[in-house]
Amino acid sequence: MAPTKVYIVYYSMYGHVEKLAEEIKKGAASVEGVEAKLWQVPETLPQEVLGKMGAPPKSDVPIITPNELPEADGLVFGFPTRFGLMAAQFKAFLDATGGLWRTQALAGKPAGIFYSTGSQGGGQETTPLTSITQLVHHGMIFVPIGYTFGAGMFEMEKVKGGSPYGAGTFAGDGSRQPTELELAQAFHQGKYFAEIAKKLKGSQ
Repeated sequence: MAPTKVYIVYYSMYGHVEKLAEEIKKGAASVEGVEAKLWQVPETLPQEVLGKMGAPPKSDVPIITPNELPEADGLVFGFPTRFGLMAAQFKAFLDATGGLWRTQALAGKPAGIFYSTGSQGGGQETTPLTSITQLVHHGMIFVPIGYTFGAGMFEMEKVKGGSPYGAGTFAGDGSRQPTELELAQAFHQGKYFAEIAKKLKGSQ
């Protein structure tokens, strides 16, 4: 049987979402018969503006186009939040998927969500919640992690991003990096999602 292809598609301005994406890829790739690949969506801001915002150079992860999305058997989308919603760069990418929507080329494919926010009240739940509409219009199957991460979902002594919707982290002023627990949750999401994507592909 052909391998199950899982694409982790993300936008990351300061690197926090990218770190989660890397762990999600590791988790997905740990499942036998699954091929996981990282993709970035195009940047919409000029380099001059990014420089003033203190954004570091982009990594060498390839840029995806909408027409490459249907190649995947499962898609995990990641982005930072802007006022409780997905960042405009990722929304712009999804806005360019009208052709795929018209043919329902993504219908029936499983999809997951992960994210980064600036603070504890900055959108750890509203960001993925408001993003589900994008999946619904494409007929995709939303795969949350629920409480499958176990005890890590109930951590109260340490600051931890993420929710039943998916893995997450807090960027703070940009200096805070994803913790070991947040990275472990991202790995778990990748593995959990890949297992479901594999099952769905095998049942077709």
